[in-house]
Amino acid sequence: MPNDAFQPAALGPIRLRNRIIKAATFEGRTPDALVTDALIDFHRKVAEGGAALTTVAYCAVAPEGRTDRHQIWMRPEAVPGLRRLTDAVHEAGGAVSAQLGHAGPVANAASNRATALAPSRQFSPLSLRITRSATGADLRRIVTAHAEAARIAVEAGFDTVELHFGHNYLISSFLSPALNTRTDEYGGTLANRARLARQTADAVRTAVGDRIAVLAKFNMDDGVRGGFGIDESLSVAQWLAQDGALDALELTVGSSLLNPMYLFRGEVPLHEFAAQFPPPQRWGIRLFGRRFLRSYPYHEAYLLDTALRFRAELALPLVLLGGIASRAAVDTAMANGFEYVAMARALLHEPGLVNRMRADAAAETRCTHCNRCMPTIYQGTRCVLTTPVSDSAATR
Repeated sequence: MPNDAFQPAALGPIRLRNRIIKAATFEGRTPDALVTDALIDFHRKVAEGGAALTTVAYCAVAPEGRTDRHQIWMRPEAVPGLRRLTDAVHEAGGAVSAQLGHAGPVANAASNRATALAPSRQFSPLSLRITRSATGADLRRIVTAHAEAARIAVEAGFDTVELHFGHNYLISSFLSPALNTRTDEYGGTLANRARLARQTADAVRTAVGDRIAVLAKFNMDDGVRGGFGIDESLSVAQWLAQDGALDALELTVGSSLLNPMYLFRGEVPLHEFAAQFPPPQRWGIRLFGRRFLRSYPYHEAYLLDTALRFRAELALPLVLLGGIASRAAVDTAMANGFEYVAMARALLHEPGLVNRMRADAAAETRCTHCNRCMPTIYQGTRCVLTTPVSDSAATR
């Protein structure tokens, strides 16, 4: 019998009020890499709107692992603000997750004022700088940093952590044969390329035990020629399941480094993106941006067919995302054996959508999938249709 999306459900050692998760979307409300009232209000609204779990993004495990220097990185100074945030979400009836990760080659070295790390030395189209090949010492430090960040998350009152194994952030980039040309124990064979992901998951589970749930956002397909594809991804997912460190996988696709729209689908807001940058980057985006921001048609539950291959081969609980924008799509996910669904753009447009879905089986989002929310991450992520002016402008 299919799961009921609107009934309480277990996620590892915790219990959630339903099976709907607010997916991680960088909120743009942390100007000093610390929690603000605007960030708390953002997640409180999601909890009040009925979602079981809201995900704070992005909580870097090291200062050089941020895509922007304004992002939170997990350190003792961040705990008081994070505790205020988790308390607010709990008071609204929801649970809260910290997305932990290291951006690796997706990190903005210019913004961070620190060289970005990658599996292999390469040019970054994001920061227009050369990345540095991570050493063995770097990788040991980063694995330890994930474990310490998870301990901080427990101290701050989080119910779960989500490990970022997608979108060609550091761990995802190690999985990619297109980005990882190493010849040491972290390169070459799939087992070697998967080593960093498995070590990180094990270190985090050891650090937190059964105090909180541990998920991973995991790429099924980079959407990049020569990158990490479905067959290899299935093998790594099976290894992660066998290792027993994770309570669930949230299935995703795409490369923030090389093909970001492969995840988002829908319209490409090229001019809005270009407007966020000074010349000459602005002119370059307008002239050549279509090569980077490629267009993919949107349809509801657009990752379902790919995710079904993982559902057929894994016993591990799975979270389906990608175009989950109606009660019908949620019910379809449940009917196909997925334990959870994750929503992002639909909840940016309407934080109370989950409550409306619970009350109305015909409910669907009014989001148009214009993707004009994406460039707003630089001033405070929002739906421009419902919130034309950022509610966090004063925090930047």
